[in-house]
Amino acid sequence: MRTHEIRKKFLEFFETKDHYVRKSYSIIPENDPSILLIGAGMAPLKPYFTGEKTPPSPRMATSQKCVRTPDIEEVGITARHATFFEMLGNFSFGDYFKREAIFWGYEFCTEWLSLSPEKLWASVYLDDDEAYDIWHDEVGIPHERIVRLGKEDNFWEIGTGPCGPCSEIHYDRGAEYGCDSPDCKPGCDCDRYLEIWNLVFTQFNRDEEGNYTTLKQKNIDTGAGLERLAVLLQDVPSIYEIDIIKPILDHVIQLSGVNYGEDNDKDISLRIITEHLRSVTFIVGDGVLPANEGRGYVLRRILRRASRHGKLLGIKDTFMSDGVDLVIDIMKEAYPELEERREYIKKIVEIEEDRFNKTVDQGLGILNEFLENMNKQGKNTLEGSDAFKLYDTYGFPLELTREIVQENGYTLDEQGFQEELNRQREQARKAQQESEGMLTESNAMKQFQDQKVEFTGYDNLEQESQIIGIIDHKNDDLLKEVQEGEEVQILINPTPFYGESGGQIGDTGEIFSDNGRAHVKNSSVNGYDQTVLQVKVTDGQLRTGDKVSGKVDYQRRKDIMKNHSATHMLHYALKKVVGAHVEQAGSLVAPDRLRFDFTHFAPLSEDEIKQIELEVNKLIRENSRVRVINTDLEEAKELGAVALFEDKYEQEVRVIEIGPAVELCGGTHATATGELGLFKIDNQTSVGAGVRRLEALTGQHALEYLDQKAEQIQDIAELLKTEENKVVEKTQEFLEDFKAKDKEIEKLKNQIFTFKVDDLLAQSKDISDFKLVANQLNDFDADSLRDLSERVKNKLDSGVVVLGSSTNNKALFVAMVTKDLVEKGVHAGNIVKEVAKITGGGGGGRPDMAQAGGKEPDKLNEAIMKVETLVRNQLSHS
Repeated sequence: MRTHEIRKKFLEFFETKDHYVRKSYSIIPENDPSILLIGAGMAPLKPYFTGEKTPPSPRMATSQKCVRTPDIEEVGITARHATFFEMLGNFSFGDYFKREAIFWGYEFCTEWLSLSPEKLWASVYLDDDEAYDIWHDEVGIPHERIVRLGKEDNFWEIGTGPCGPCSEIHYDRGAEYGCDSPDCKPGCDCDRYLEIWNLVFTQFNRDEEGNYTTLKQKNIDTGAGLERLAVLLQDVPSIYEIDIIKPILDHVIQLSGVNYGEDNDKDISLRIITEHLRSVTFIVGDGVLPANEGRGYVLRRILRRASRHGKLLGIKDTFMSDGVDLVIDIMKEAYPELEERREYIKKIVEIEEDRFNKTVDQGLGILNEFLENMNKQGKNTLEGSDAFKLYDTYGFPLELTREIVQENGYTLDEQGFQEELNRQREQARKAQQESEGMLTESNAMKQFQDQKVEFTGYDNLEQESQIIGIIDHKNDDLLKEVQEGEEVQILINPTPFYGESGGQIGDTGEIFSDNGRAHVKNSSVNGYDQTVLQVKVTDGQLRTGDKVSGKVDYQRRKDIMKNHSATHMLHYALKKVVGAHVEQAGSLVAPDRLRFDFTHFAPLSEDEIKQIELEVNKLIRENSRVRVINTDLEEAKELGAVALFEDKYEQEVRVIEIGPAVELCGGTHATATGELGLFKIDNQTSVGAGVRRLEALTGQHALEYLDQKAEQIQDIAELLKTEENKVVEKTQEFLEDFKAKDKEIEKLKNQIFTFKVDDLLAQSKDISDFKLVANQLNDFDADSLRDLSERVKNKLDSGVVVLGSSTNNKALFVAMVTKDLVEKGVHAGNIVKEVAKITGGGGGGRPDMAQAGGKEPDKLNEAIMKVETLVRNQLSHS
C-alpha cells in the first residue's frame, strides 16, 4: 500500500467517525513561543486541549508534519530515528474517550489496513485496568498479547498540568527482528515489536506537589507514525525502503557513486543525507530561513550536517537542491504547496550549502591542525576554547566539531566551550544593557504594571485624558510633578498616541493642561502593553493626576498611516509578481519613507520592480476604501488574512482589508488607497541569506524624489550639452569614446614599458652567472612598478629585479627573483624588508616576489645601492 494511500485512508476513516479533518498545520508553531518547531500531532492543538480556544469540532483528525532534533546524532545510525516525519492523529476534546479510541484504532488497523489481528499486541499503563479490560473483554485480544508497562513507557506527562495513561498498539514483525530473549515483548529495545500507534488518555491534572486529580473534560490525543505504518504495509526493513524515501536514497547513492550495504560508515552518510533532504525541504517550504539561532539554527544544523556527509562520500559540489527537486516530486501529491515554492526552496538550500562549503573548507583545515597538534602532544580532548574559536570566528557548528572529533577517536571539552560561549554572551548582555538606557524596564515603571492604558488613536488624534504616572527614567524615580525644561516618561489614560510596534514608529505631538504643556518626542510600548510618552516640558508644570489634552501631530501621523497601508499593498504586490513564497521578514513605517524586508533568494530585476510599482499604483488609483474588521482568529484566516508567524495574536484580532491585500494588523492606516497619491521604490538591498529589503516613498515624498531625479537628468543634459531625452544616447557616445582612448593609452603604456624594460636591462649588472637589475624610478605607482618588474624578470634567464619609485611623497619597492636563484637562497621578501627600513618603512613577501614601502623617498637611492650587498650576503649564507 502506497504511503499516500495510507494517509488518505486514515483521514477518510476518521471522517466516517464524524471527525473534522484538517490539513497539516505549518511546521512553524503559531502563537506558541514555547517550541521552535512542531514536533507532535497535538502541538498545534494545545489551545483546544487547554480550553483557551474553541475547536472547530469536538473531534478532529490530522496528518501533521513534524520535526524533532533531540536525537539528530542517531539519524542514519539507526533505522528508527528521523528528524522529519508525519504523525497521523485523531483527537477528542471532551467528547469520546478510551473505549472509542481503542476500538477505532483496532478497527482501522485490521479492517482498513488489513494488518493481521494475530500480530497485534497492546500495552497499557500498569494500573489502567479500564484500558486492559477494553482490549481483552471487548476487542478480544488475549491476555498473553496485552502488556502492562510502567510510567516511563505508558504514562504521558510534562511537569504539571493535564496528563494521563497511554495505550500503545504494537505489531509483531517476527523472530527474525528480535533479540532471542524468551522475555521479548513490547517494551523490549529490539526491533521485533514495532509501536505503530500511541493512544493518550488525558484524564488527570498533576499539581506542583505531584498530586493527581481527575479532569472534568477528558481528552484523547493519539499519534501513529505514517512512515512506520508504511514499513509494515510495504514489508520493508526500515523507513529508508518505503516508497516515499527509497527513491531519494537511490538518488544519493547514484550521486555519490557508493554502493549501499558494503561499508557501514558510508551507509550512515547515505541515510543521513536522504533523511535530512526531506526535513530541509519541508522546513524551508514552511518559511524558515537559515540563521544562527532559533528555528533557523535548527534548519542550518540539519542542512549542514547533510552537506558534510556529502563531502565524506566524495561529493564535491553543491548537491542538495537536486535532492530537494526529488522530494518535492514525491511529496507534492499530498503537499501541493511544495510545488508552488519549488524554486524558492531550491535557491535557499543552494545558497546555504554554498555558504557552508566555504565555511567547512576553512574550518576543517583549522580543526585538522588542532587534531594533529593533539596527536603530537598525546592529548585526548579538544579544548573548549579551540572549539569556540571554530564556532565564533569561522562559523563552524559545534555539532560538526563534536562529530569529527569523535570520529577521530577524541573527546570534546563541551563544558569549556559552554564557558567561553557564556562569557561572550555575558559581555554582549552588559553591552546591550549599557546601550538600552531608558528602554530597559525600570522599577518605577513596574508600579504601573497592572494599570490598563486604553488606546483611542484609531479614531481620535485628540483626546481628553489624565496623567497616571510620571517617571524619571534616568534616576528610576516616580515623580509627583515635573517642571519646564525637564524630560521624563509619562503615562496618560486614555491615550491617542500610537506606541512604536509592528514596524510602525511612535507618534509625536503634545500634551497640555491648565498648568503646563509638554512636547511628546516619541511614543513606545513597554513590557506591560502600555503606551509610554517620552516628553519634554515646554511650559509651566505637569502633575500626576492632572487632567490633560493629548494631541497627536496630525500631518506626521497621516504620513505614517499612508506608508503603513503601502507596506500591505507592497506585500500583496510582491506575492503576486515574485511568488507566493514571499513572506514579510520585518518592516519600518516612518512618516517620510517605508522599509519592507521579505523572503526571497535573489535581487529583484528592474522589470520586477516596475511590475510591483504598477500593481501598487493601480490599487492607489482605484481609491479603494481601507476596511477594518474586528473578528476572531479563525474567521480572519477564512478571509485569507496574512498573519506573521512570529507575532502573538489574541483570539480577537484586527483585520485590515485593502482591496485584495488582507492582513492581520494592529497599526494605523489610511482611510482609502487614493490618499497615498503615488508609490515609488527607491532602494533595494540584501539583509541576509534569503532576505531582501525594499525602501519606498509615497505621496509628497515620492513626488519630491521624482522631481529630484528629473533635476539630476536636467543637470546631466546640460553637462553633456544635449537634450534631456538624449542623455542616455549621449552618455553611450562618451563611454565608447573613453574606451577607445583607454585602448590608446594602454597601447602607449606598452610601448613606454618596452623601451623602459630595454633600458633597465641595458643597465643590469652581471654577478657571477646571473643579472641584477636594481634601479630607482620616479612617479610609478605600485601596480605599474609591479607590472614593469614582472616584464623585466620575464626577460631574464636568471636574475634579481629590485625597482624603487617615489610617488606621493612615499617610497615604493618591488622585488622579483627567478626560480633558480630562489632555490639557491635568494629571498625577495627579505630583500625589500631591508631596503624599506632605510626609507623608514617595512614590508615583505614571498621568496619570488615581494613589495614594501617607506616614508622617506629622499633615501630611495641609498636603499637601491644596498641591494647588491643584500643579494651577495644571501647567496653566501645559503
